[in-house]
Amino acid sequence: MAAHAQDKYYLPHGTNWPILGSIALFTLFIGVSVLLNGSSTGQWPLLAGLLLLVYMMFRWFGQVIGESEGGQYNLQVDRSFRMGMGWFIFSEVMFFAVFFSALFYARQLSLPWLGGQGADVWTNLLIWPGFENEWPSNGPANVGGDFESMPAWGIPALNTAILLSSGVTLTIAHHALKANRRGQVALWLAATFLLGFLFIGLQAYEYAHAFTELNLTLRSGIYGTTFFMLTGFHGLHVTIGAIMLTVIWLRVLRGHFTPDRHFAFEGVAWYWHFVDVVWLGLFIFVYWL
Repeated sequence: MAAHAQDKYYLPHGTNWPILGSIALFTLFIGVSVLLNGSSTGQWPLLAGLLLLVYMMFRWFGQVIGESEGGQYNLQVDRSFRMGMGWFIFSEVMFFAVFFSALFYARQLSLPWLGGQGADVWTNLLIWPGFENEWPSNGPANVGGDFESMPAWGIPALNTAILLSSGVTLTIAHHALKANRRGQVALWLAATFLLGFLFIGLQAYEYAHAFTELNLTLRSGIYGTTFFMLTGFHGLHVTIGAIMLTVIWLRVLRGHFTPDRHFAFEGVAWYWHFVDVVWLGLFIFVYWL
């Protein structure tokens, strides 16, 4: 099918994929809700919703790729894709901003208040006598039991080097694509997603160490909660990003993309660099300080 005129607004054809995606998400959330309320039966709708969501994404993205490679999209569609990806990344920035704000509130406002700092001395004396303003904290009366905090200069520092290196390899791959050196694109792109999966493997090892040797869990007070929520959601984003990079790599091997038309590559690169920046914030404010 010929490409649409560059000065015309492209109107996508009708599709059932958004409806199927909504059904999948609704089923998934039902499963999660049932599990959170203590019933093991929630695992089945959760699994069904997850499988349906993966199926929908695989088929829908495949359809979009086919239309793109078939020349159906003009430059106006390319601009629309860029705007959509930009807003999506902005929503992700706001998502992590909430968790960083919770960490800031706990460390800089709640703990000093409960510890009786300044004018809040009566709060400490009357409500939480003996509460000390120290971080990491697991709350009054050792809520959550004794635990150790995760040191920064071990696996976290190694993972920081790995993610920063992956950002470099991805940038090299991008410049190689612009220069139409496809062999180098495939090589450096493979290095990028392999570094991403290595990061995930090391983080899984770190979690096992936290649970078995440090007694650090989600129940370990505000420190444990913020630690696992921030690092866990970031790990999920790294996993998604590494999968997307793998798909882009497979497309490169199939001859997709040109030096001047490769938005899918750029969109995934934006996402990956965003993940890098979030990790730097995590390393500094969660592990180091």
